[in-house]
Amino acid sequence: MRIVVCVKHVPDAQSDRRFEGGRVVRGEDDVLNELDENAIEAAVSLVEGRGGEVIALTMGPEDAHEAVLRALQMGADSGVLVSDERLAGSDAIGTAAVLAAAIRRIGAGEPVDLVLTGMASLDAMTSMMPAALAAQLHLPLLGLAHTMEVGEGEHPEVRIQRSADGFEEVLEAPTPVVVSVTDQINEPRYPSFKTMKAARSKPLEEWTLEDLHDFEEGEELDQPLSAIQVMDATARTREGRGVLVTDSGDAGERLARYLLDEVK
Repeated sequence: MRIVVCVKHVPDAQSDRRFEGGRVVRGEDDVLNELDENAIEAAVSLVEGRGGEVIALTMGPEDAHEAVLRALQMGADSGVLVSDERLAGSDAIGTAAVLAAAIRRIGAGEPVDLVLTGMASLDAMTSMMPAALAAQLHLPLLGLAHTMEVGEGEHPEVRIQRSADGFEEVLEAPTPVVVSVTDQINEPRYPSFKTMKAARSKPLEEWTLEDLHDFEEGEELDQPLSAIQVMDATARTREGRGVLVTDSGDAGERLARYLLDEVK
Protein backbone atom coordinates (compact mmCIF):
# COMPACT_ATOMS: atom_id res chain seq x y z
CA MET A 1 0.00 0.00 0.00
CA ARG A 2 1.33 3.43 -0.99
CA ILE A 3 0.35 6.24 1.33
CA VAL A 4 1.04 9.96 0.90
CA VAL A 5 0.91 12.01 4.11
CA CYS A 6 0.56 15.75 3.65
CA VAL A 7 2.35 17.71 6.36
CA LYS A 8 2.99 21.38 7.05
CA HIS A 9 5.78 23.44 8.56
CA VAL A 10 4.12 25.98 10.86
CA PRO A 11 5.30 28.70 13.27
CA ASP A 12 5.82 27.39 16.77
CA ALA A 13 2.77 28.41 18.78
CA GLN A 14 5.07 29.34 21.70
CA SER A 15 7.34 31.62 19.66
CA ASP A 16 6.96 35.29 18.81
CA ARG A 17 5.66 36.02 15.33
CA ARG A 18 6.39 39.01 13.16
CA PHE A 19 5.21 40.40 9.84
CA GLU A 20 7.14 41.56 6.81
CA GLY A 21 5.31 42.90 3.79
CA GLY A 22 1.95 41.85 5.18
CA ARG A 23 2.98 38.22 5.71
CA VAL A 24 4.05 36.16 8.68
CA VAL A 25 7.78 35.50 8.50
CA ARG A 26 8.39 31.77 7.99
CA GLY A 27 11.42 29.72 8.91
CA GLU A 28 12.05 31.14 12.37
CA ASP A 29 11.26 28.64 15.13
CA ASP A 30 9.00 26.68 12.76
CA VAL A 31 8.02 23.10 13.56
CA LEU A 32 6.07 20.21 12.10
CA ASN A 33 2.35 20.86 12.54
CA GLU A 34 1.48 18.87 15.67
CA LEU A 35 -1.81 17.55 14.28
CA ASP A 36 0.03 16.09 11.28
CA GLU A 37 1.95 13.78 13.60
CA ASN A 38 -1.25 11.74 14.06
CA ALA A 39 -1.54 11.31 10.27
CA ILE A 40 2.10 10.18 10.06
CA GLU A 41 1.60 7.71 12.88
CA ALA A 42 -1.56 6.31 11.25
CA ALA A 43 0.25 5.83 7.93
CA VAL A 44 3.39 4.26 9.42
CA SER A 45 1.37 1.90 11.65
CA LEU A 46 -0.71 0.77 8.68
CA VAL A 47 2.35 0.02 6.54
CA GLU A 48 4.08 -1.78 9.41
CA GLY A 49 1.11 -4.11 9.61
CA ARG A 50 0.66 -4.91 5.92
CA GLY A 51 3.68 -3.60 4.03
CA GLY A 52 3.98 -0.71 1.65
CA GLU A 53 5.45 2.76 1.50
CA VAL A 54 4.83 6.09 3.21
CA ILE A 55 5.74 9.31 1.38
CA ALA A 56 5.69 12.59 3.33
CA LEU A 57 4.74 15.60 1.20
CA THR A 58 4.80 19.30 1.98
CA MET A 59 4.77 22.65 0.22
CA GLY A 60 6.62 25.64 1.59
CA PRO A 61 9.93 27.52 1.71
CA GLU A 62 13.23 25.64 1.73
CA ASP A 63 13.18 25.44 5.55
CA ALA A 64 10.02 23.33 5.29
CA HIS A 65 12.21 20.31 4.56
CA GLU A 66 12.56 20.09 8.35
CA ALA A 67 8.89 19.09 8.61
CA VAL A 68 9.49 16.31 6.08
CA LEU A 69 12.63 15.25 7.94
CA ARG A 70 10.60 14.93 11.12
CA ALA A 71 8.14 12.70 9.27
CA LEU A 72 11.07 10.56 8.08
CA GLN A 73 12.28 10.28 11.66
CA MET A 74 8.83 9.06 12.66
CA GLY A 75 8.96 6.27 10.07
CA ALA A 76 8.07 7.66 6.63
CA ASP A 77 10.14 6.06 3.85
CA SER A 78 10.73 9.10 1.65
CA GLY A 79 9.78 12.75 1.37
CA VAL A 80 8.99 15.46 -1.14
CA LEU A 81 9.19 19.22 -0.67
CA VAL A 82 7.53 21.46 -3.26
CA SER A 83 9.27 24.82 -2.95
CA ASP A 84 9.05 27.77 -5.31
CA GLU A 85 9.09 31.53 -4.72
CA ARG A 86 5.89 31.82 -6.77
CA LEU A 87 4.06 29.81 -4.11
CA ALA A 88 4.46 32.48 -1.42
CA GLY A 89 1.09 33.66 -0.17
CA SER A 90 -0.88 30.70 -1.55
CA ASP A 91 -4.29 30.14 0.01
CA ALA A 92 -5.85 26.76 0.82
CA ILE A 93 -7.27 26.26 -2.69
CA GLY A 94 -3.98 27.12 -4.39
CA THR A 95 -2.03 24.92 -2.00
CA ALA A 96 -4.43 22.04 -2.68
CA ALA A 97 -3.87 22.41 -6.43
CA VAL A 98 -0.10 22.18 -5.97
CA LEU A 99 -0.27 19.22 -3.57
CA ALA A 100 -2.68 17.42 -5.90
CA ALA A 101 -0.28 17.85 -8.81
CA ALA A 102 2.54 16.51 -6.62
CA ILE A 103 0.45 13.49 -5.62
CA ARG A 104 -0.33 12.78 -9.27
CA ARG A 105 3.39 12.84 -10.01
CA ILE A 106 4.12 10.53 -7.08
CA GLY A 107 1.45 8.15 -8.38
CA ALA A 108 2.57 8.27 -12.02
CA GLY A 109 4.72 5.15 -11.73
CA GLU A 110 2.78 3.28 -9.05
CA PRO A 111 -0.67 4.38 -7.88
CA VAL A 112 -1.23 6.06 -4.54
CA ASP A 113 -3.79 4.15 -2.44
CA LEU A 114 -4.35 6.54 0.43
CA VAL A 115 -3.79 10.25 1.12
CA LEU A 116 -3.69 11.16 4.82
CA THR A 117 -3.75 14.60 6.44
CA GLY A 118 -4.14 16.03 9.89
CA MET A 119 -7.48 17.61 10.78
CA ALA A 120 -6.10 21.17 10.60
CA SER A 121 -2.91 23.21 10.64
CA LEU A 122 -2.24 25.08 13.86
CA ASP A 123 -1.30 28.32 12.11
CA ALA A 124 -4.49 29.01 10.12
CA MET A 125 -6.90 26.45 11.66
CA THR A 126 -9.25 26.59 8.65
CA SER A 127 -9.54 22.77 8.26
CA MET A 128 -10.16 23.44 4.55
CA MET A 129 -7.18 21.58 3.11
CA PRO A 130 -8.45 17.96 3.25
CA ALA A 131 -11.69 18.81 1.43
CA ALA A 132 -9.95 21.06 -1.11
CA LEU A 133 -7.35 18.38 -1.78
CA ALA A 134 -9.99 15.67 -2.25
CA ALA A 135 -11.82 17.93 -4.70
CA GLN A 136 -8.63 18.57 -6.69
CA LEU A 137 -7.88 14.84 -6.83
CA HIS A 138 -11.52 13.89 -7.60
CA LEU A 139 -11.45 11.45 -4.68
CA PRO A 140 -13.89 10.83 -1.82
CA LEU A 141 -13.09 12.45 1.53
CA LEU A 142 -13.45 10.71 4.88
CA GLY A 143 -12.89 13.56 7.28
CA LEU A 144 -12.17 13.96 11.00
CA ALA A 145 -11.58 10.27 11.65
CA HIS A 146 -10.94 9.26 15.25
CA THR A 147 -10.71 5.59 14.22
CA MET A 148 -9.74 4.09 10.87
CA GLU A 149 -9.81 0.54 9.51
CA VAL A 150 -8.55 -0.57 6.10
CA GLY A 151 -9.80 -3.79 4.54
CA GLU A 152 -8.02 -6.26 2.29
CA GLY A 153 -7.86 -6.66 -1.48
CA GLU A 154 -6.74 -4.64 -4.48
CA HIS A 155 -9.01 -1.70 -3.66
CA PRO A 156 -9.80 -2.15 0.02
CA GLU A 157 -12.56 -0.29 1.80
CA VAL A 158 -11.51 2.38 4.30
CA ARG A 159 -13.90 2.73 7.22
CA ILE A 160 -13.74 5.56 9.72
CA GLN A 161 -15.64 6.71 12.77
CA ARG A 162 -16.07 10.39 13.50
CA SER A 163 -17.99 12.64 15.84
CA ALA A 164 -20.02 15.34 14.12
CA ASP A 165 -22.62 17.69 15.62
CA GLY A 166 -23.21 15.41 18.59
CA PHE A 167 -23.59 12.28 16.46
CA GLU A 168 -21.23 9.34 15.99
CA GLU A 169 -20.91 8.54 12.28
CA VAL A 170 -19.40 5.59 10.41
CA LEU A 171 -18.27 6.33 6.86
CA GLU A 172 -16.53 4.15 4.29
CA ALA A 173 -15.17 4.43 0.77
CA PRO A 174 -12.91 2.33 -1.47
CA THR A 175 -9.33 3.35 -2.09
CA PRO A 176 -7.99 5.62 -3.41
CA VAL A 177 -9.39 8.01 -0.85
CA VAL A 178 -8.40 11.11 1.17
CA VAL A 179 -8.67 10.76 4.97
CA SER A 180 -8.14 13.46 7.59
CA VAL A 181 -7.54 12.26 11.13
CA THR A 182 -8.00 13.89 14.52
CA ASP A 183 -5.60 13.83 17.45
CA GLN A 184 -7.77 11.14 19.08
CA ILE A 185 -6.87 8.45 16.54
CA ASN A 186 -3.51 7.50 18.08
CA GLU A 187 -0.53 8.56 20.15
CA PRO A 188 2.34 9.59 17.83
CA ARG A 189 5.62 7.83 18.49
CA TYR A 190 8.70 9.70 19.64
CA PRO A 191 11.67 8.95 17.34
CA SER A 192 14.67 7.22 18.87
CA PHE A 193 18.19 8.43 18.26
CA LYS A 194 18.69 5.53 15.85
CA THR A 195 15.67 6.42 13.71
CA MET A 196 16.58 10.10 13.76
CA LYS A 197 20.03 9.26 12.44
CA ALA A 198 18.66 6.84 9.82
CA ALA A 199 16.24 9.51 8.54
CA ARG A 200 19.19 11.51 7.17
CA SER A 201 19.84 8.82 4.56
CA LYS A 202 16.24 8.52 3.36
CA PRO A 203 15.30 10.07 -0.01
CA LEU A 204 14.06 13.66 0.17
CA GLU A 205 13.35 15.33 -3.16
CA GLU A 206 12.70 19.01 -3.82
CA TRP A 207 10.42 20.00 -6.70
CA THR A 208 9.46 23.33 -8.25
CA LEU A 209 6.33 24.26 -10.19
CA GLU A 210 8.04 23.24 -13.43
CA ASP A 211 8.36 19.71 -12.10
CA LEU A 212 4.58 19.56 -11.64
CA HIS A 213 3.25 21.09 -14.86
CA ASP A 214 3.03 17.73 -16.63
CA PHE A 215 0.84 16.45 -13.81
CA GLU A 216 -1.60 19.34 -13.34
CA GLU A 217 -5.18 19.26 -14.54
CA GLY A 218 -6.35 22.25 -16.57
CA GLU A 219 -4.34 25.37 -15.86
CA GLU A 220 -4.48 25.50 -12.06
CA LEU A 221 -0.77 26.11 -11.59
CA ASP A 222 -0.73 28.88 -14.21
CA GLN A 223 -3.35 30.87 -12.29
CA PRO A 224 -2.79 33.02 -9.17
CA LEU A 225 -2.49 30.62 -6.24
CA SER A 226 -4.40 32.87 -3.87
CA ALA A 227 -7.75 34.57 -4.27
CA ILE A 228 -6.83 36.91 -1.39
CA GLN A 229 -4.29 39.70 -1.46
CA VAL A 230 -3.06 41.03 1.88
CA MET A 231 -2.70 44.79 1.56
CA ASP A 232 -1.39 45.45 5.04
CA ALA A 233 -0.83 43.67 8.34
CA THR A 234 0.05 45.13 11.72
CA ALA A 235 0.97 43.22 14.84
CA ARG A 236 -1.37 44.05 17.72
CA THR A 237 0.23 45.19 20.94
CA ARG A 238 -1.42 45.47 24.34
CA GLU A 239 -1.31 48.98 25.75
CA GLY A 240 -1.43 49.77 29.44
CA ARG A 241 -1.75 47.38 32.34
CA GLY A 242 -4.68 45.29 33.41
CA VAL A 243 -6.72 45.98 36.52
CA LEU A 244 -6.25 43.41 39.27
CA VAL A 245 -9.30 42.92 41.49
CA THR A 246 -8.77 41.00 44.73
CA ASP A 247 -11.96 39.16 45.67
CA SER A 248 -13.18 39.95 49.14
CA GLY A 249 -16.73 38.82 48.45
CA ASP A 250 -17.76 41.71 46.22
CA ALA A 251 -15.45 41.21 43.21
CA GLY A 252 -18.33 40.38 40.88
CA GLU A 253 -20.13 43.60 41.76
CA ARG A 254 -16.98 45.67 41.38
CA LEU A 255 -16.25 44.06 38.01
CA ALA A 256 -19.78 44.85 36.82
CA ARG A 257 -19.39 48.49 37.89
CA TYR A 258 -16.04 48.68 36.12
CA LEU A 259 -17.52 47.34 32.87
CA LEU A 260 -20.43 49.78 33.07
CA ASP A 261 -18.04 52.67 33.55
CA GLU A 262 -15.99 51.52 30.53
CA VAL A 263 -19.10 51.38 28.35
CA LYS A 264 -19.99 54.93 29.30
